[in-house]
Amino acid sequence: MSNSSLLAPGSTLEKRYRILRELGRGGFGRTYLAEDINRYNESCVLKEFSPVVHSPKAAELFDREASMLYNLQHPQIPRFRELLRTDLGGNPSLFLVQDYIKGQTYEEILISRQQEGKNFTEAEVTQLLFQLLPVLEYIHSKNLIHRDISPDNIIQHDADKLPFLIDFGSVKQIAANAVLQFNGQSDTAIGKQGYSPTEQMRQGKVSPASDLYALAVTALVLLTGKKPQKLYDINHKTWNWRSHVSVSPNLASVLDRMLAEQPGDRYQSAKEVREALKDPKLSQIGSIISQMVTMNFVGRPFKNSTQTATSNHTPVHQTPQIVNNNSTFKLIPWKTLGSLTVVLVPGILAFSVVKSGFTLPKLPDLPKFSSRQQPADTSLEEAEIIRQEKIGKRRKNLNIEQDIFYQKVDELYYNKYPELQGRSLTEKPEDADIRRKWYEVAEDLLDKLEKGGEL
Repeated sequence: MSNSSLLAPGSTLEKRYRILRELGRGGFGRTYLAEDINRYNESCVLKEFSPVVHSPKAAELFDREASMLYNLQHPQIPRFRELLRTDLGGNPSLFLVQDYIKGQTYEEILISRQQEGKNFTEAEVTQLLFQLLPVLEYIHSKNLIHRDISPDNIIQHDADKLPFLIDFGSVKQIAANAVLQFNGQSDTAIGKQGYSPTEQMRQGKVSPASDLYALAVTALVLLTGKKPQKLYDINHKTWNWRSHVSVSPNLASVLDRMLAEQPGDRYQSAKEVREALKDPKLSQIGSIISQMVTMNFVGRPFKNSTQTATSNHTPVHQTPQIVNNNSTFKLIPWKTLGSLTVVLVPGILAFSVVKSGFTLPKLPDLPKFSSRQQPADTSLEEAEIIRQEKIGKRRKNLNIEQDIFYQKVDELYYNKYPELQGRSLTEKPEDADIRRKWYEVAEDLLDKLEKGGEL
């Protein structure tokens, strides 16, 4: 057990991590905000392994979190840096080091709003769902379950307002759980009372539907401002939330299904939920555009971001990035002039100026676009710009929603080239071959659809 008194502000671990302040305390120990001296005083988080009750299970969970974070590389999950083993005052100590996400948890935001008599609006909660569901899709594709989704485990990043999913100490491997159940063994139940479903809390059984249940409870808490225990009727095993807030029928039905008592009655994947929410009034394009415009075309500086999926986490360049869902998006300049439109290339969502194309729908409370001049130089050839425009026109002629089409292309692209998952692309010449592969996937899909195939 480490001597926490040595971790006062100003103290340094391994001549590298300078402690700034304590962030909080949990079952495993304290969490600190620190500066990485070797990385130009970059902020990071140190999670100390110093459980109140020592047990092999606690050590296993802490090590599991480090292992899972090491393997998870997503723009909305804090990046793992290292598992630091050191000695403090003669006591062996263990710390998990990860990126620091500057911002407030959604629980903190809710508390602040309630002081003004406000809760989250339906539009805000819908946007949160759209932004977090792809994160769950990614986690579940790795055969992992978070098991502890709640407002205090979601941080809204200050720079771009994207939600980050944190605290992976309860991550569950589906495969391992399946083996335990097959052998008739029960696993330790881990979760948060009120947020986690019954089968998880009582039996330790989890599935993607468990995370979706907790996400729905989170949505209800943000909408109503009430704790789960105030919304759930334990005697009748039903959620009585509709009397506390009024939302659209589509969102209400989606939340009710996510909250079904029996796991089999819920949506079985985050993708199913995302598709069920595709009501025209809840178009994801609106959320993406509004968010990007609010940022005035500038996202998190690359050097401080967590979206890079490179194996050694070394920054490649300093270009401003904008992150949304599963892709890393980069703003790129264009030579042609005309009306504003949105063009997506592999892993890149770009505002471009083109002579003709998709006209943006009118969106409520949409900030006005900046009229600043685009740079004249670009690394993209005219032929590539034309190819992008042709893909956009073919998609439009088929009357397919832009976000749905590009999500499908990305899915096919990464299925075909899994080694490129999470790759941050640029307009640089060295990425030309990767962009070409994405165009080919998009064009193949369009060929299929034009012949009567289904999306």
